[in-house]
Amino acid sequence: MRTLLSILFLLGSLQHTLAQTYTISGTILNASTRAAAPEAEVLLVNNGSITKADARGNFQIKDLPAGTYTLTAYSIGLGSQTQQVTISDDDVTLRFELKPLEGKLREVNVKGEREKTFGITRLNSVEGTAIYEGKKSEVVILNDIIANKATNNSRQVFAKVAGLNIWESDGAGLQLGIGGRGLSPNRTSNFNTRQNGYDISADALGYPESYYTPPTEALDRIEVVRGAASLQYGTQFGGMINFVMKEGPEDKPFELTSRQTAGSWGFLNTFNSVGGTKGKFHYYGFYQYKRGDGWRENSGFDAHTAFGSVHYKPNSRLELGLNYTYMDYLAQQPGGLTDAAFNQNARQSVRDRNWFKVKWNLLALTMDYRLSERTKINVRNFGLLAQRDALGFMGKVNRPDDPTQPRLLLQDQFNNFGNETRLIHRYDLGKTFSTLLVGARYYRGLTDQQQGDGSIGSDADFRFYSETGAPNASSYDYLSRNAALFAENIFNITSKFSVTPGIRYEWINTNAKGSYRNVMADQAGNIIYDAEVPEERKNSRNVLLLGVGLSYKPTEQMEVYGNFSQNYRAINFNDMRVINPNQFVDQNLKDESGYSADLGFRGNVSGVLNYDASIFYLAYQDRINFQSIPGTTNRIRTNVGDSRNLGLETFVEADLLKLYYGKDHPTSLSAFSNITFVNTRYSSQLADIDGKEVELAPAVIAKVGLSFKRNNFKLAYQYAYTAEQYTDAPNSVLEPTAVVGVIPAYWVMDLSGSYTYKRFTLESGINNLTDNRYFTRRATGYPGPGIIPSDARNYYVTLQFQL
Repeated sequence: MRTLLSILFLLGSLQHTLAQTYTISGTILNASTRAAAPEAEVLLVNNGSITKADARGNFQIKDLPAGTYTLTAYSIGLGSQTQQVTISDDDVTLRFELKPLEGKLREVNVKGEREKTFGITRLNSVEGTAIYEGKKSEVVILNDIIANKATNNSRQVFAKVAGLNIWESDGAGLQLGIGGRGLSPNRTSNFNTRQNGYDISADALGYPESYYTPPTEALDRIEVVRGAASLQYGTQFGGMINFVMKEGPEDKPFELTSRQTAGSWGFLNTFNSVGGTKGKFHYYGFYQYKRGDGWRENSGFDAHTAFGSVHYKPNSRLELGLNYTYMDYLAQQPGGLTDAAFNQNARQSVRDRNWFKVKWNLLALTMDYRLSERTKINVRNFGLLAQRDALGFMGKVNRPDDPTQPRLLLQDQFNNFGNETRLIHRYDLGKTFSTLLVGARYYRGLTDQQQGDGSIGSDADFRFYSETGAPNASSYDYLSRNAALFAENIFNITSKFSVTPGIRYEWINTNAKGSYRNVMADQAGNIIYDAEVPEERKNSRNVLLLGVGLSYKPTEQMEVYGNFSQNYRAINFNDMRVINPNQFVDQNLKDESGYSADLGFRGNVSGVLNYDASIFYLAYQDRINFQSIPGTTNRIRTNVGDSRNLGLETFVEADLLKLYYGKDHPTSLSAFSNITFVNTRYSSQLADIDGKEVELAPAVIAKVGLSFKRNNFKLAYQYAYTAEQYTDAPNSVLEPTAVVGVIPAYWVMDLSGSYTYKRFTLESGINNLTDNRYFTRRATGYPGPGIIPSDARNYYVTLQFQL
């Protein structure tokens, strides 16, 4: 702790040394009467802060470093006015004269443009109809990231987001697997995953796994909010990830971007987008196709993704939006390896009949309506029609696949819809203002899951081949319903200190109805029992979550923050069903609950220095995991005990040349360090689990890198290290089937660059620069089971044309 405080003190001292502060003051008047504008306020667009003018219309904004600022003044019954000012070596005085509205209400643009970043920044206290005051947040700005965007290389894209453990078992970037603060990366299921603010996972509660990942080439930014996001975004421990799509330009009716990429092992990617603004309409759309053979045998893929959005703004108060997303991909899965096979030849494949297919249709209708300058409402309606098919031999990797036997086929169909409505209102409280957010959510999900015999062939034939042509292993319908009410309020106690309490009420109902086939054989393999077993389970509960956030900002560029939030995770469909009688589910299984807390210190000097250091504590109660049944080889899924994760997340990035030569230096050389330390422990009545480390929680995750920019040339290098981690609660070291065991520590280096000439941009790079052999995952089922090796050294070249 002393070391952390020393680092923070030095960073704070450096910040004050670098940035002499100034004051912007001024007067807000009624243009018609020349008198003070009533209840006038001025918005500092750069950071979203609002300052109230006094009765004479005078205001002051203190402690601002040199730079360019945009300010918008407004008042009751009057319009708004925006001015931009540059502070160099002295205080600045402004004069706003607001005209009567004359029957029209002009919208105050609280969005503005974010300051230039190193590729990472954080969310403002209030953005749109969401509150982030006192919360740990990161925003990845994709335009400032130099990476292999064609393959969604998450190691590069999320390099500056602290504490993320990344599964690198999908070299094409078809699925994203990230977990934070010691939580499993499995299909990002511990985060609430969103696109443009609405859910995109298979089922937000019953099956919160993400089979669709928005293409990085189409993204404007990625917003990450940690555990305190539970109050606004629902019952999860990891937080929220929101993929925000690009929008077409506002200053021209048409813009075309075309990106063509070629890479190792037959990788080809074409990405083409159009966008623009015409009258009251604003639109953006893209189509992406990519294919490749993959580094390992039997790992080819073919993927199509498309997106379209149209926004209509009939007046300054109202904006309507329509979004549609389509994805369809087919991938062959080479399966897992034993430890011995991986060490012998990590590129080999012992499965050639395994396939995976996904179809995704996602629709959203949105409405933003400004009731007044202080009140805004947002309505999001969204729906999902999707299917995923998994086909192959899922027996243990040390057992050969018999080509004369039928493969296992698992089909899931998802049919979901939901609504989330938010209202945000800013009001006066004493001598300051406060911001209130209230919201409601309704969600209904229906999943139809079938399992049975597939074909005996090796091709991608996703049909059932039982005697009746129907699934003969299991058939289930899963229904999930969720209603929620939530509220948060920023109380600005002083101009520098705020308290943000929050509350969320959840009603959760999950149901499973279906049947599975129970087959028993004698030692000679003769069937002695074969019956269909019906099963029906229902679970309904009410959950109340509380939390509070604190924020102290001694200057505009520095903040001390802390928060505490309760968390909750409902049992999902995989915890409610029984398909294989050799793998049991505890009928008394309980939901998981707990809380998370943060205490941190962050700040920045625009374009020169950015830092964030925080301590977190994650308490996880009634954790669900597998427990061995004594005297058998079977396992039961049950609540194995409690766990706690304690950690330190640090991030700092500085432009070395600008620190030495000044902010106006034309060349940038920035260095960053992103290091996370995590300590985890189980507390359990089970002797083989009590005191053990939590699985998939490496003690150290570190990334460091350099970025060079001059004019239109950019170059980036990064080194990533992840410490050793266990894959099960008993901390197994080695197991013959390779399903559980240690994931050894590994490190990887990446090098990427780009050059722009007029309308053309050339990008190229090398991933896994030193050609290391490593793995990040041991799969228990699809796409394994066993060790899933990560890709060897690979290259890519991208040519972009923009019109």
